[in-house]
Amino acid sequence: MREKRIFAQRTKAFDVAEIKKKYFIVCEGQETEQIYFEAINAFRDSIGINPLIELVPIIRSYSESGWSNPKKILDRVLLNLEEASGERVSFETLLNWMMEYLYETKAITNSKVMAKRIWGLLEETCTQEFQFSLADPVDSIKLRCQQLLQALEKELNITQVVENISEIIQTYALTYDEKFDKICFVIDRDRDSFVARAENNQYEYVLEKCREKEFGFYLSNPCFEFWLLLHFDEVFCLDPIRLLDNKNVTASRRYTEQQLRLLLPGYTKSKYNVQELMNRVEQAIKNEKQFTEDELELEYKLGSRMGLLMEELQNKEYEEGK
Repeated sequence: MREKRIFAQRTKAFDVAEIKKKYFIVCEGQETEQIYFEAINAFRDSIGINPLIELVPIIRSYSESGWSNPKKILDRVLLNLEEASGERVSFETLLNWMMEYLYETKAITNSKVMAKRIWGLLEETCTQEFQFSLADPVDSIKLRCQQLLQALEKELNITQVVENISEIIQTYALTYDEKFDKICFVIDRDRDSFVARAENNQYEYVLEKCREKEFGFYLSNPCFEFWLLLHFDEVFCLDPIRLLDNKNVTASRRYTEQQLRLLLPGYTKSKYNVQELMNRVEQAIKNEKQFTEDELELEYKLGSRMGLLMEELQNKEYEEGK
């Protein structure tokens, strides 16, 4: 996991010393939710977002692309926080940092084929030459960076790097301060990927871990698109059973998405009229109150906690470090 740097830049309206709290937004989805929160940041003044709150989106690193299981995402965030404290850095994290650096320096373009080839070479160097698994801690970041760069230069002729890359890439670690900041998990109650069986209750695990670490638990049941539907009063005319079941109505579209497309013409998961939704945020917060917001009930009932997050972001009087 890594911070999306451009979005995470501090507002210039206030001195850095006045920024009291970062809200790290960890989303299960990589498109719909990201578009929404980018809009929240862009329209923050009209929505009433507290100017002393900074939104910091957390996005997937290279090896995490495509992940959707909340437990898996939570465990990786916990690992990355541990690594950011300086206690240990795994080889997988080191490789992800190097991939990010190569993207930023244009050594890798948007070619998925090239990226896959580079990752494969880095992984092979770790496992075959170094005799370490990706889960093992790095013994020397500076030494291993040098050796990995030598392998890239030898096999792929990649030379657009600087000698102090080991110092540079460590700045990719999460900047979360547990005394002041908050990590917010924005997740779906997807029964296909978020299981809650007696022998493997991931819902209970994620909820309890969020409570233990004081992370925000902002779940929508059945999915984030239900929160988007709450921006329209027409949500009360929809069949609640069908909303909760959220079964496929076409080969590629579920019930919530189908209904959202009727209310928000042109909607797709990767592109939609987000400004229309920004004009209706207060309406969505109000409408959410008619469904459950309880974190325990949300395991099996229709509802969302996104409105609670929005209210928290609008709070003008939070105490420092709270």
